[in-house]
Amino acid sequence: MSTAVEVTGEQPDSVAAVATQRYYRRFAPIERVMHALLMLTFVGCALTGMPLLFSDQAWAAALARLVGGFETTTLIHHLCAVVMITVFVAHVIRLCYRALESGNALGMLWGQDSMVPQPQDIVDIWLHFKWFVGKGPRPQFGRWTYWEKFDYWAVFWGMFIIGGSGLLLWFPVFFANFLPGWMFNIATLVHGEEALLAVGFIFTFHFFNGHLRPEKFPMDTVIFSGVIPEHELVDERPVEYARLVREGRLEAIAAPAPARGALLFGWVVGGTALALGVLTVVLILYSLVLWRPRGGRGLFAAVGRSPFPAGPPGRVGPRSSTRLATMT
Repeated sequence: MSTAVEVTGEQPDSVAAVATQRYYRRFAPIERVMHALLMLTFVGCALTGMPLLFSDQAWAAALARLVGGFETTTLIHHLCAVVMITVFVAHVIRLCYRALESGNALGMLWGQDSMVPQPQDIVDIWLHFKWFVGKGPRPQFGRWTYWEKFDYWAVFWGMFIIGGSGLLLWFPVFFANFLPGWMFNIATLVHGEEALLAVGFIFTFHFFNGHLRPEKFPMDTVIFSGVIPEHELVDERPVEYARLVREGRLEAIAAPAPARGALLFGWVVGGTALALGVLTVVLILYSLVLWRPRGGRGLFAAVGRSPFPAGPPGRVGPRSSTRLATMT
């Protein structure tokens, strides 16, 4: 372990101080791997899903041709979805295993280590907004901030809403055996609209909170390296730092400085995802606000496209008494 520097709540003033500061483990290797897979598959689904949603635009056709056409785009979209769902299921299984192994399932559902929103999060939101407008001091955060919890539970929402509707559209013949035809109309609308919302949120709010805030700009590599410098722990999560010191657990999570390769990986992968995310947001804004399709339908006209451009299939199951109508 390298020699520690005095922690004063300020950023280190020299390269030497950065090299000799202490680090603490924040994310386990399995959590970093899961996040990397989730990030890569989400970007993959976004880049292959948007051309399908905006298939009547030139940039969408060009992007689809870049990867081999719309059939290849759909294949990549499905592969990314399978990996993403697998990672999500593995995460839930891991949570259940940890709860059983620790014998303290309640501790995972409530308390300072829990990702479940707490009353303190409501207080933090209020104090944070007061700080935004200069009416109070910056709130003191613990292990998880309210926006991190929001991002975390947004994945659960997305998996059930976007993932569930996506499976209906992927396997319409199977699900039509016990679902009415109008369910596929809803799935078409929900899958496109919710995916558009998720892409817009992740590539703006999540990226800003994670990387583009003044104290993090231009990149926060903690999710890639797994460790956080002591000065950041003190500055950004003073409640957590004080709790670890008080409970005598700080030394137990001490870690070596991140390897140069891990930091380089974080910059390359994270920077690429950030660039692709910004590009996707630009294309979405162009498509929804500036672009006018033939017929002059105006704002938001491109949203809600049907996945059946040549017309929907007819009766595909014994209980599908209605024809699957398109949304156009």
